[in-house]
Amino acid sequence: MRDLMYVCTYMDSLTQIVLGAAVGEAILGKKIGNKAMLYGAIAGTIPDLDVLASNFTDTVTALEIHRGFTHSILFSILFAPIFGWLVSRFEKYKNVKDWSWLFFWCLFTHPLLDAFTTWGTQLFWPLEIRLAFKSIFVIDPLYTLPFLVFLLLAMFQKRTSRRRSFFNTVGLILSTGYLLLTLVLKFASFKKFEGALTEQNISFSEIDTRPSALNTVLWNANVDAGDYFLIGNYSFLDTKPIRFDKYPKNHHLIEDLLSDKKLQRMIAISKGWYSISKKEDGLFFNDLRFGLLSIESNSDDFVFQYKIEKSATGELSFTETEKGRRDAKKLLTQLWTRIQGN
Repeated sequence: MRDLMYVCTYMDSLTQIVLGAAVGEAILGKKIGNKAMLYGAIAGTIPDLDVLASNFTDTVTALEIHRGFTHSILFSILFAPIFGWLVSRFEKYKNVKDWSWLFFWCLFTHPLLDAFTTWGTQLFWPLEIRLAFKSIFVIDPLYTLPFLVFLLLAMFQKRTSRRRSFFNTVGLILSTGYLLLTLVLKFASFKKFEGALTEQNISFSEIDTRPSALNTVLWNANVDAGDYFLIGNYSFLDTKPIRFDKYPKNHHLIEDLLSDKKLQRMIAISKGWYSISKKEDGLFFNDLRFGLLSIESNSDDFVFQYKIEKSATGELSFTETEKGRRDAKKLLTQLWTRIQGN
């Protein structure tokens, strides 16, 4: 797996396909049957084509582009009628307005779902506002699998069948209800972290919480405690106090580089949640918003870590450290154990 951003996008594709297909069915299923699901699924994946930017730009620019324009309301408004017109040219069903309506809602619900993830989305692009509720991991089986089951049940019903509409509607209601539930779980976990910090007499200025991979039972927190960050995790099945590990910010290591525009952009992308690691082969920029690839105590294996390199002309570049299948397998094993409580 060369690039973790690619991995997350590919794994997230199934979820967006299911959502797009269900929305397409709700909009136009009674008129065109399974083709509504097909085009809904296609439309649901279109916004994520922005990841292709990494093939043509540097790492920092690619990070800025991801979930930007293609995930905005403006993109949905501009391109829905274009896609609607194109499809109406070769499909038997010629109603451009209906096709445009299908594409609009499928394009628009994609970034709405992404807004619940840690990365968030620039729904109001070109405004520099990234909407991120951070209440669900980019892939969550409890969201996707029940949704997929009801979509498949609907798919095999007749186009005008009430059962078809019923199954699709149930899938949409359950998935939306689960998203709302994640907001409640996020608030509950936040209060747990806040209470633990108070009980342990730890001074802090900010807490940033998010669910761990593939579930909403185990939650992680980044805590800004001045010259260092604290990282802790909490499972709703825990019986012991929350433990926080300390990570020095080490921002002083890049003081002489702060005038570099790319570094300034990386700091902006991380929303200030970053630390610097000094290793034998140089300095590394760690984006703390996505946590660690290990839940072992004092691990420094960050999900998003970039080596800072300086060219002969003095220009900085950032290269993401590669993550392999073994990293993912190790994390999943640790997560399964940790979810069950400390």
